[in-house]
Amino acid sequence: MRRHIARPSSRARQRGAAILLAMLTVVLVATLASAALWQQWRAVEVETAERARAQSTWVLSGALDWARLILSEDGRKGGTDHLSEPWAMPLEQARLSTFLAADRSDSLAADASANAFLSGQINDLQARLNLRNLVQDDGKVHPPTLRMWERLFAQLGLAPKQLDTLVAQVTRAQRAGTAALAANQALDANMDGPLWPQEPEQLAWLGLDASTVARLQPYIAVLPERTPVNLNTASATVLAACLEGLRPSDAQRLLQARRLRPWENLDDVKTAARLPLLSLDTQQLGLSTRFFALQGALQIEGRTVQEYSVVQRDGTKVKTLWRKRPLPVAGPVESVTPTPTMPTDF
Repeated sequence: MRRHIARPSSRARQRGAAILLAMLTVVLVATLASAALWQQWRAVEVETAERARAQSTWVLSGALDWARLILSEDGRKGGTDHLSEPWAMPLEQARLSTFLAADRSDSLAADASANAFLSGQINDLQARLNLRNLVQDDGKVHPPTLRMWERLFAQLGLAPKQLDTLVAQVTRAQRAGTAALAANQALDANMDGPLWPQEPEQLAWLGLDASTVARLQPYIAVLPERTPVNLNTASATVLAACLEGLRPSDAQRLLQARRLRPWENLDDVKTAARLPLLSLDTQQLGLSTRFFALQGALQIEGRTVQEYSVVQRDGTKVKTLWRKRPLPVAGPVESVTPTPTMPTDF
């Protein structure tokens, strides 16, 4: 006996297809709406980040000009440079609104500046031992400067072999640079010697250990020319390295005396150090500064941007040698490789 199987009618099949088509349409519309919302959210985030970057750039550029103006006015007065001068006073983190005019007719600008915080510091780079002083123009090591570096390494407990490596590599770099300059050629990767570093962090190029570089950073600088150490701004460690026969305890005593009365000439240093027979070479030691480091930080909309600049002052003329700035990020700012810029005169 044959069993009869009921088949769906044509109308039922059409109804099922319509329901399926409606469901597919809803899914498609929801997908397109989600994609549109994501694109809009992404555009807003990109615009917000770009706006924060542009605002940070303008504010930090203004802060740099402000710092250069302070150094220019200090150069106009002349005399020695010491840590009691206005340029040496750090700018603690403060609301950006405190630097703006009292006019609050623009409520949006007022709200934005109230949530932005600016801080900064000007540091004397000649308060440190300059790597350039180690080697003379003829490629030979400068003995008095080498003894300073030996005393610095001894105070920091660093291996003498690391200093030997540094001196050998710096000598090679100087000779390679002199040879390329004499031949009127640009430095390249095929030259016989390493590249000169631009800042202490890059001493690893010369074969130093990371731990050695970290210990040396607060006490050394890499400047474009030979410079004397400013004894009015040098730390106790640098003073003990510069002044032969000075013990670390004596260096601390010198700091106390210097806070009360900055030194006006090198004879004042001899008197304070109680070393009347100490020979002070004006080519190696001084009481004024031409090279400074400017550090600025701006916290805005949950992101922090930092900028580091090196400037050179000659009289009242202050020019920027190079600057480095990382991209705005949330949280701590990572170190970046400095990007040289064309010198700009103030």
